[in-house]
Amino acid sequence: MAENLEIAIGGSPLNILFSGNFAVRLFLVMSGYVLCLGYFKTRDKKRLVTSACKRYIRLLPPILVSNVLICLLMLLGAFRNVAVSELTGSPWLAGFNRCEPNFLDAVLEAVFGCFFVGTNQFNGVLWTIPFLFLGALLVYAVAWLIGDKKWRYVVYVIIGAAVLMTDYAGIFLGFVLCDVIHTQGKFVEWVKKQKVLLWLVFIVGVYLSSYPSAGAHLEGTIYGIIPIVMVVPFHLVGALLLVAAAVCLEPLQKFFGWKGFVKLGDISYSLYLVHFPVIATLGCWLFEMMYGKMSYHLAVVLVFAVTTVVTLGVSVVFKNYIEPLGKKGELYVESKFAKSK
Repeated sequence: MAENLEIAIGGSPLNILFSGNFAVRLFLVMSGYVLCLGYFKTRDKKRLVTSACKRYIRLLPPILVSNVLICLLMLLGAFRNVAVSELTGSPWLAGFNRCEPNFLDAVLEAVFGCFFVGTNQFNGVLWTIPFLFLGALLVYAVAWLIGDKKWRYVVYVIIGAAVLMTDYAGIFLGFVLCDVIHTQGKFVEWVKKQKVLLWLVFIVGVYLSSYPSAGAHLEGTIYGIIPIVMVVPFHLVGALLLVAAAVCLEPLQKFFGWKGFVKLGDISYSLYLVHFPVIATLGCWLFEMMYGKMSYHLAVVLVFAVTTVVTLGVSVVFKNYIEPLGKKGELYVESKFAKSK
């Protein structure tokens, strides 16, 4: 019964609410969109240089603190994801935090490994950090070199083709979309008038974004009509279409401009870093305690509710007390550039 419900959700557009694969691509596209937003509005290349210099300092503190805390939790035996994977039949869940906990290794992963080689033995989500770091440096460099050239779109196509089969594509395509939206005024104004086309773009975006991550057992679902299976490209294109529709359609802007979504976006980086450790410790422990004592679905709902509240709370703490450490470093870099100027 539990499997049937999960499969039914996974084969419907509701999957967009649960697909971690899509969420990562959306996060990368949105990150690429905002990285050079200030430059395209002001054409100030110094902003690109300072932003590039601040990037590592901006990302590091929450990663370092979360890795140290995760190592401590591992030493205390708090991670229950392996045990719960046996109850749920999820081999994916069992693949995390299998290394020997060591504080030195956790620190090295945080300060170097995750940024340059995607090491993620302690925090599984750190595999995306190279794309958020090196990908950001890529778009800063491209903007600095050719961001004011009329022929830059030709180079964009070449670079896009080169990174298309990697996760650098998400952050780069978000950057290109930002360029178009904020520099091609007449074209964008024309596009914004094509309401039917934009809503069609949104619908197609939802369809591709909710494509089942497993890429299998699609017979009888609305995704079975696609003759080829390309999960990551579908999610990438879906994320790009959703962002494009959102910046061009006023109803979507008002919807996503709701204060709750804005606050969620404000803590999104910390939320991304802490959500899995909370799930693999508290969430899995709760599920173990309730398993067999109530229905599977009720246990899942209760675990989801508790872990959501706790994850949001921990994210707010990180946002208020840990992320500002990076901002202090950013201010130091800015002061150095100001003195140089």
